[in-house]
Amino acid sequence: MYAIIEVGGRQWRVTPGVQFTVNRVTGAVGSSHVVKEVLLASDGKTVTIGRPFCPNAKVLCEVLEHAKGPKSITYKFRRRENFRKTKGHRQPVTRLLVKDITLA
Repeated sequence: MYAIIEVGGRQWRVTPGVQFTVNRVTGAVGSSHVVKEVLLASDGKTVTIGRPFCPNAKVLCEVLEHAKGPKSITYKFRRRENFRKTKGHRQPVTRLLVKDITLA
């Protein structure tokens, strides 16, 4: 059983028991997060393709942690002007654990 879901503007192929990291979602650590944007779902025998989403399909996830992603560094430089500028950014992310996929 697997599903392709859309969370935070990205698409993920998930199965029960898989952990994945997405852009920050609301909810406390330990709470459940339901994803209703299921693009494709399969139970092993049949495949349901959504247009754009599968009706009545949802993925139940548990919020494991809120953290920050890897640091991305931006560097600006202008020649002959003694101008240098460094900026860093860490995107807030959430780690999710897939508990169950419901197709009904």
